[in-house]
Parts: sequence; C-alpha cells; structure tokens
Amino acid sequence: MAKKEKEVKTNAMRILDKNKVKYESHTYECTEFTDGGQIADLLGIDHSKVYKTLVTVGKSKNYYVFVLPIDDEIDFKKAAKVVGEKSLEMLPLKELTPLTGYVRGGCTSVGMKKQFPTVFNDTIESLEKVVVSGGQLGLQLELAPADLIRVARGSVGDVIVKEG
Repeated sequence: MAKKEKEVKTNAMRILDKNKVKYESHTYECTEFTDGGQIADLLGIDHSKVYKTLVTVGKSKNYYVFVLPIDDEIDFKKAAKVVGEKSLEMLPLKELTPLTGYVRGGCTSVGMKKQFPTVFNDTIESLEKVVVSGGQLGLQLELAPADLIRVARGSVGDVIVKEG
C-alpha cells in the first residue's frame, strides 16, 4: 500500500492553522526568485489580488514589513510617515533570510523569526481574497485579507506610489 504523501507545511501555514484561518494553497514549479507578476500569470490569478511582502529598515534601525499589490511600488515617504520614521530604505537582500527566516520570493508577513510592525496597503480592504507568498518558493496562499491582517498583527495604510 502506497503511503499518502504528506503535505509540507511552512511556518506561515502552521500559524494560520493554529489561528483557525481558512486558506487555499497554490503551488508551482520554482527553483529561483520569480516576481509576483510572473507568478500571478503562471497561476492564472488576477494581478490585483496578488500582494508582495517588502522588508524595510528605518533611520532608527528598526525593521518594518509592508504588504502591497505586486504591480505597485512602495512610496517610501508615505510608508515612513505611517510607521513614524524619518526615512525608510529596503533591507539589503543579504540580510533578508537571517532577519526573517524567509528567502526572497518566499517572504511573507506571517511567521517571521520576529514580529515586526506590518502595514498592509489600504487597497487590500476592497478584496474578498488576497494571494501572498506561503513562506517558500513555489507556494502562494489565498485567504481573506482580514484574517491575514489579524494573524500578522498588521495595520492598514496608504503606502504606494500613486500615478499622476
């Protein structure tokens, strides 16, 4: 009798399970970083539903996590104001895994090594479901935005560059 293949659970999935959050996982073949747009296209998911997770460092040397639509850019001035910093910059890539426990392309706002202040762009509130990284390359999780914000202990604010 063949053994049933056990589903591999990431830290993010275990935390969502523990908090009784319903989510759907989407997997795809991936051995290296792929941007969110390519992932959305690969999975056939509307770009407006897919959000990326960015880790920044403030002038104070504190770390902040921002979750925003894949096709948008972070507005560092707005983001700094939202978290009460003078300025913010992206965390150097070489520091991402040691700080968060996640690799580039697999970083998610749930289950980092430490809890950092997390801000979700306010566009997330208009969605029924949001798709974010599941904590490893090749895995996306789809869930209700309110559940994601609650489990990540996040807040909501306007942190993206507006066109025009």
